[in-house]
Amino acid sequence: MLAWTIYISFLGVLVLMLLPKDNPRAARGVAFATAFAGLVIALVAYAGFKAGELLTIADKAWIPTLGFRYQLAADGVSLTLVLLTGLAAVAGILFSWNIEHRAKEFFAFYLALIGGVYGVFLSFDLFLLFVFYEIAIIPKYFIIAIWGSTRREYGAMKLALYSFIGSAMVLVGMIAAYVVSGAETMSLVELAKFSFPHSFQMWAFPLVFVGFAILAGMWPFHTWAPTGHVAAPTAASMLLAGVVMKLGAYGCLRVAMTLFPQGLEPWGCTVLGFGSWRDVFAVLAVIGIVYGAMVALVQKDFKFVIGYSSVSHMGFVLLGLVTLNTIGVSGAVLQMFSHGVIAGLLFAVVGRMVYERTHTRELPMLEAMRLSKMLPFAAVTFVIAGVASMGMPGFSGFIAELQVLIGAWKSYPALAIITGVGILIGVAYTLRATQKAFFGDDTTAAATADADENSHGHEPLQPISVPERLGATLLIGASVLVGLYPHVLLKIIVPSFESPLFQWIQKGGAQ
Repeated sequence: MLAWTIYISFLGVLVLMLLPKDNPRAARGVAFATAFAGLVIALVAYAGFKAGELLTIADKAWIPTLGFRYQLAADGVSLTLVLLTGLAAVAGILFSWNIEHRAKEFFAFYLALIGGVYGVFLSFDLFLLFVFYEIAIIPKYFIIAIWGSTRREYGAMKLALYSFIGSAMVLVGMIAAYVVSGAETMSLVELAKFSFPHSFQMWAFPLVFVGFAILAGMWPFHTWAPTGHVAAPTAASMLLAGVVMKLGAYGCLRVAMTLFPQGLEPWGCTVLGFGSWRDVFAVLAVIGIVYGAMVALVQKDFKFVIGYSSVSHMGFVLLGLVTLNTIGVSGAVLQMFSHGVIAGLLFAVVGRMVYERTHTRELPMLEAMRLSKMLPFAAVTFVIAGVASMGMPGFSGFIAELQVLIGAWKSYPALAIITGVGILIGVAYTLRATQKAFFGDDTTAAATADADENSHGHEPLQPISVPERLGATLLIGASVLVGLYPHVLLKIIVPSFESPLFQWIQKGGAQ
């Protein structure tokens, strides 16, 4: 059944392209029905899923002469991210209900991207995974370049170039693995059984890991992310932060760390204080956490604050992966889900609720408008999303980041302490953005209004629409559900690591 998340998404694209150009209402209806159907399928699959199993969805010969198969499967990790994709897809359409310009093309690209994402999370043939990976990348460029805002062509091109460079690195690693293994199969399950030479893994692992980590926003290859987020329309920002960055992290876990686990082992020497690639990527992840938080703290553009916060929070995912213990890695997967939901909500508030009504993202100008009175629903939603992002108990971010920190403490105590500093800076930039965007004081408001004759401070703003309220409720509900009852996801995530595919965790003494 899970395969229909892919098929329905592309079927929705076909239906949209057959619609007349001047019917945005029909385009929205088709897009929403398609995305909602995908979410329902994911929920039904979750309800019938047996923890610890690797569910085979499809396995047919595709290119027999090369050994490529159309192989779809799912474990707890895949299913968690499929659920996230369904939530993000539905919420993104609800927050794009106002799209009128070339609506059918917008939603066609949107659903094509969603179909590609579903395909990546469900592919267990490396060539098939790579095909879906590229399908997910291409629509991003057109969505940003056509419907984006600030420096949209630059943002779209930068994102595409970074993505394709990472893809080239991944492709080289995949082809090398295919050839070294005997050029008979690209099945992930079969390749994971092959004992690649240690010397080969030592260079193939960092090549593939970095290739995927570029899309995950790993420092110092992160610069595409804030630029792309700011240039993208609201739904695209939600998808970039919500699911597209997760493609990179998922690839690091599913491909690089599964096929080349010896690449995580010590080098046998020390270079600049590093003894293994694991140490290198752990430090880069922590730098990303602290750096992203510090840059977010000084931003004047509201959307750049959220863009850099995404870089910071994705650092938790990468740090959790290299802890090599069950609590850290499961925390990384849970953080993928949590960040996808929370970051999507933050971008929805900034891009749709605030920017499209005030036509500015500059915090000094927003401070003069006192949006807490003009857009109370937006203010309340951002406060909720903000405290969830800070790691407030009761929200998904708390349990996810706590697990990553515990896992990091077991493996890298010093880095865990530095990560705690990054969390404190995260509290600071969230409180600063909340105060300036929604709760400006009277003195600041009066002074800014006098200095800027074009201030929108006294103009009535369009009220928050029903689709926006529904989208916000959906994302908040998901974060609260996982925050109060994390077992709802951990019960399928943790048993997945007992699979032979994750022997590198078991050999690492996971607890």
